Amino acid sequence: MATIEVKRDTRFFGHPLGLANLFGVEMWERFSFYGMLGILPLYLYYSVARGGLGMPQVTATSIVGAYGGLVYLSTIVGAWVADRLLGSERTLFYSAVLIMIGHVSLAVLPGYLGIGVGLSCVAIGSGGLKGNATAVVGTLYDEKDERRDGGFTLFYMGVNLGAFVGPLLTGLAQSEIGFHVGFGLAAIGMALGLIQYTFGRKNLPLRASEVPNRLPASRIPGVTAVVVVVLAAIAALLLTGLVTAANLSDVVVWVVAAASVAYFAVMLTSRKITAVERSRVLSFIPMFIASAAFWALYQQQFTVVEIYSDQRLDRNLFGWQMPVSWVLSTNPVFIIALAPLFATLWTKLGARQPSTPIKFALATSIMGVAFLLFLPSAGGGPNSAPLLGLIGILLVFTIAELLLSPVGLSLSTKLAPDAFRTQMVALNFLSVALGTALSGSLAKYYSVQQEFRYFGTVGGVAIAIGVLLAVISPFVRKLMSGVH
Repeated sequence: MATIEVKRDTRFFGHPLGLANLFGVEMWERFSFYGMLGILPLYLYYSVARGGLGMPQVTATSIVGAYGGLVYLSTIVGAWVADRLLGSERTLFYSAVLIMIGHVSLAVLPGYLGIGVGLSCVAIGSGGLKGNATAVVGTLYDEKDERRDGGFTLFYMGVNLGAFVGPLLTGLAQSEIGFHVGFGLAAIGMALGLIQYTFGRKNLPLRASEVPNRLPASRIPGVTAVVVVVLAAIAALLLTGLVTAANLSDVVVWVVAAASVAYFAVMLTSRKITAVERSRVLSFIPMFIASAAFWALYQQQFTVVEIYSDQRLDRNLFGWQMPVSWVLSTNPVFIIALAPLFATLWTKLGARQPSTPIKFALATSIMGVAFLLFLPSAGGGPNSAPLLGLIGILLVFTIAELLLSPVGLSLSTKLAPDAFRTQMVALNFLSVALGTALSGSLAKYYSVQQEFRYFGTVGGVAIAIGVLLAVISPFVRKLMSGVH
């Protein structure tokens, strides 16, 4: 792999050329991921006569929330493999291969077999790709490079290009032909991403392939034994009925919470980090909590908002019924339009931009406000909610997202101890995992009859968390030890 002086590389809109390759692989991965996720809930709870599996709606949302949580939970596995075995760049590549296998399985394997094999492969592969793609982007910039947040925002724009097109095509294919054709389009998208990434790997710096904390060969048998025990325990829980589809999201919430506590404990007690690095890890705890609260609301696009769009939204466009999954393309459109503006704003402001804790506080509070905006149309009948109203709410989602998500990706690389570079990125994704699983657990409390109470309570709690983070932000900034 060629050595590139990335600090002076400005060949991709003022950023290193390697960013273009990572932009591309994330774009196609998100095309496949959101394309599949846009039709997955419908496939689960639609009747067999409509091409679905006929699950209860509560069970379907539990599976979707748990699946999304497991995607981000598997960033632990991907981060560990990168830091101890393969390095971020190679882990990213093999993860992309696994994702493609998963989408092919959803497309060709029938019923519950396709769901089990396909979602497992996509979840593990996406976890390996997401954290490591972010870590590799971080290797393109020095810690104090002012282009860093702007670069992550451009990277995030690539994510949303794929997220925009994916639900449009898979949703249209599902509504006109069938679910398995929609899943097949997702597989094709991932294959295209893998091909372009293979050709562009030479533009990435050598340190993207470094293994920062290589596992000694003598410990490999022990690790293998642990993996076998974990897999056996999972099988036992499933076979005994302790873990079911209906309670899966709740189980994932507890697993992610425990994993997060363990991760923070391992880093904070490690002898491989300095006092400054330990302080920075501590500073991430309140922002982790705010991030989890944000994602618990935001990821309801795939649970509550999807049900709302299917059962409450007026999707009639000049006599044609718009596919339900097309609603998911609204947010990426706003991201594509607004991301360059936010990137320019952060670059122009430089050191004068709001601190990261304040950005997180604003994002969480604004997300709460977005849920309160559902209240004027709460409790109506079928097709009573106006499409323009939901589009406006999703615009507020987007503003909140741009204040937190790309900034959170950048922050995790800046606060990361040298010995836990990729695993700190995984911690950021664990906050997403916790929030995403919560989105499935919260969905069980949603119904048309309880809309006012549901949207009001969830939105109010998010606003309170954002305000609290803003109040303690001076203390958090002190712990960040010079990282803005």
